Order: sequence, then structure tokens, then C-alpha cells
Amino acid sequence: MINDFRTFISRGNVMDLAVGIIIGAAFATVVKSFVDDILMPPIGMATGRVNFTELYFNLGPEDYASRAAALEAGAPIVSYGNFLSNLITFLITAFAVFLLMRAYTRMRDRQAVEPPAPTEKDCPFCRTRIHLAATRCPACTSELRIVS
Repeated sequence: MINDFRTFISRGNVMDLAVGIIIGAAFATVVKSFVDDILMPPIGMATGRVNFTELYFNLGPEDYASRAAALEAGAPIVSYGNFLSNLITFLITAFAVFLLMRAYTRMRDRQAVEPPAPTEKDCPFCRTRIHLAATRCPACTSELRIVS
């Protein structure tokens, strides 16, 4: 059983998957930082100096000065500002993966091997496979027209 697991884990596909997960996690961190640190501040400025991380709905009866104060008091809140940031992060990540897969698909399609040109054809009389340059079918001895 240990040998089977060792064989499974050492396959190329498993190693490729592990590398992909690690790079994906690093990419997600970069995108999250891009959204939180670069993209959201100008959007907040454009919408009247709104700090999206502070946007929340208080579901409790008391009022709090900030989201942090509500969290510290254990109040039930809906942090829709964080949700918006995470949604933008998801959309950017999904778009980047889409572009990556699109480029991969195009590259794969360009490298696709074209099938070789046919060297045989069917005899129109007996349907036996014969060479393209044949002028007479070896099976039924019919004379064939040469098609250029």
C-alpha cells in the first residue's frame, strides 16, 4: 500500500497539480493585495471617501462607531464591504484564469498535428481501397479516371 501511494504521488500529474495549487495560492494573494491596496482605495475616493472594509449592516439593537467596535462587542453584523472586495478579487482571478486557459487552448490548437494527406481512395465500382494514382482497380479490374 505504501509503494502504491509512493507511485501515485510521484506521477507527473500529481506534481503538476501541487505546483499549480502553490502558484494559484500565491497568485490569489497578489490579486487580493491588488484589490485591497490598489483598486479599492481609488474606488472609495470616487464614491465619497468610502472605506469598503468598514461597510456593514448591524443586525443588533445597539449602535457602534465602527465595524471593529461591533466585532469586538460580538454584535451580529453583515460585512458587505468585505464581501464586495472579495467579489472583485474573485472576478479578477476568474478573468486571469480565463485568459490563461484561452491562451493555452490557442497554443494547443496551433500545435495540433494535421492528419496526413490521403494516399488511398475507394474504387467507385467495388469499394475496395486502392492507391490514389491507380488507373485500374486490382480487385474488379475496372478502369478508373485519373482525378487531378
